[in-house]
Amino acid sequence: MEQSFQLFAILVILGLTNLGGAAAGGGGFGEQPLSKIAIEKATLNLSCTASINASPLVLGLQGEDTEWVTVKLENHTPTGDDWVGVFSPARFNASMCPPVNAPEEQTPYICTAPIKYKYATDSNANYTKTGKATLKFQLINQRADFSFALFTGGLLNPKLVAVSNFITFSNPKAPVYPRLAQGKSWNEMTVTWTSGYDINEAVPFVEWGIEGQTRMRSGAGTLTFDRSMMCGAPAKTVGWRDPGFIHTSFLKDLWPNIKQFYRMGHRLSNGTIIWSKKYTFRSSPYPGQDSLQRVIMFGDMGKGERDGSNEYSNYQPGALNTTDQIIKDLKNIDIVFHIGDLSYANGYISQWDQFTAQVEPIASTVPYMVGSGNHERDWPDSGSFYDKVDSGGECGVLAETMFYVPAENRAKFWYKTDYGMFRFCIADTEHDWREGSEQYKFIENCLATVDRQKQPWLIFAAHRVLGYSSDYWYGQEGSFEEPMGRESLQRLWQKYKVDIAFYGHVHNYERSCPVYQSQCVTSEKSHYSGTVKGTIHVVVGGAGSHLSDFSQVTPNWSIFRDYDYGFVKMTAFNHTSLLFEYKKSSDGKVYDSFTISRDYTDVLACVHDSCEATTAAS
Repeated sequence: MEQSFQLFAILVILGLTNLGGAAAGGGGFGEQPLSKIAIEKATLNLSCTASINASPLVLGLQGEDTEWVTVKLENHTPTGDDWVGVFSPARFNASMCPPVNAPEEQTPYICTAPIKYKYATDSNANYTKTGKATLKFQLINQRADFSFALFTGGLLNPKLVAVSNFITFSNPKAPVYPRLAQGKSWNEMTVTWTSGYDINEAVPFVEWGIEGQTRMRSGAGTLTFDRSMMCGAPAKTVGWRDPGFIHTSFLKDLWPNIKQFYRMGHRLSNGTIIWSKKYTFRSSPYPGQDSLQRVIMFGDMGKGERDGSNEYSNYQPGALNTTDQIIKDLKNIDIVFHIGDLSYANGYISQWDQFTAQVEPIASTVPYMVGSGNHERDWPDSGSFYDKVDSGGECGVLAETMFYVPAENRAKFWYKTDYGMFRFCIADTEHDWREGSEQYKFIENCLATVDRQKQPWLIFAAHRVLGYSSDYWYGQEGSFEEPMGRESLQRLWQKYKVDIAFYGHVHNYERSCPVYQSQCVTSEKSHYSGTVKGTIHVVVGGAGSHLSDFSQVTPNWSIFRDYDYGFVKMTAFNHTSLLFEYKKSSDGKVYDSFTISRDYTDVLACVHDSCEATTAAS
């Protein structure tokens, strides 16, 4: 009688009444793990002989935004295909589904994918014999409660057999996961974070200042979006999850090179302030300042799961190693550039919170500058330059909202930013860059307006390879570049003497010689000095996602190739000396490097196609 009542109670809580629906997943290498679950095909098969329980009931009692949870399950008819999904909000019933123009019996009763999952056999090899298992999940504060559901039948034909108790963070609305970014001027830092507080219930702000001095408070703007802003499935359907509220505060008129303390706050209507943890950052150097300046560059990192969930799919096997190596060296890093393919959420919106939690130790301490990639932006008929479905229906909305960039229009993800002796021109390959386009004019202006006497190190970066890559697929096309990639831009790189151009998209590492029109302009490979005759092109897309094969042909301009996970660190010692290092994510050691040494007159010197015609007239 008691078991029957428990089943009835679960049915009432979940509202599980309607069965059926269409599959939400498919096959393929490197596929988003959550897309493998045909959640809309799930059927109800609650069993008196199965149970699942989670503990502790309340998380974050000491202000933590990340906690480990123990899930114990029992099933008297276990199979090797049994799996546990983590759902948030905990009530994953049909009331969460958007209205559909279909008969009621065709409406799925589970219309939202779990935020992560594990097989019951994970760390429990005897589960199929004993029917008992204990799983460990790491949860982050995502503005809602959690429940755990036991399914049998595998991912393609899931049958719900048991649902756990609900657990929650002590304050699920708390401000979390700050992301620093350079503002539109060198002495402005922006702080972006996520919370569950709408502006109607709390006023967001940042308290900041120098240790021992009066703290200042800067108000924050608040953005969010709803399901109607998504361009397609799964972002609009099973991948949808309420994003909460994204706040950005602008800390202005910063003194250069000063350590600042800060914390985010929300002032409730009764005057109570909800505080975040405390953080620090160092303000940017004055443009042209002669001091040690260290830059990290990579693309295509994605996210990993420290609890091992979803990892079997080999989706982004290098992501955590890259993250951890950068964290380990953080005291020797000043700014980070992640040039596209950030979270690989691909329309499963819960993954953006998990990505921002993963990079929080980095992004809360140094500016975390991002670029737009195909997995952020591409969607048919959405204004994307590529008519593909790589964003999973996000069509740029998530990236443009979750991260601040100092662009004139964040929907057009190109921008410039200065850091000391560096000028960075960040392009958006998911919009037209060709000569005559709006972006082309921006790129030329960014390159042309830098004062090379003060900022000698001129860097171009974009997601897709607009320069040179001996990727297998580019090799098949015979061009070793993104189609139409460098045809318009190589004239600008040469004219304005761009030092290094960085790209992601191709998941490996490759460095070219200083090159112009597919020809090396020097035979030197490890130390470059004197006149700038060509641009060095670097593919650094091996930060986490599954690796890309090289062409069997090695072009004459390819100096170093590595089929492994890694990232680049650049160190400017002064106006005349730069060190470039490629490090592997597995051990943080340097596997490729070169130096550049030159004087200002070397930048001024004319080389082929870099100067206007001159006259000898007196």
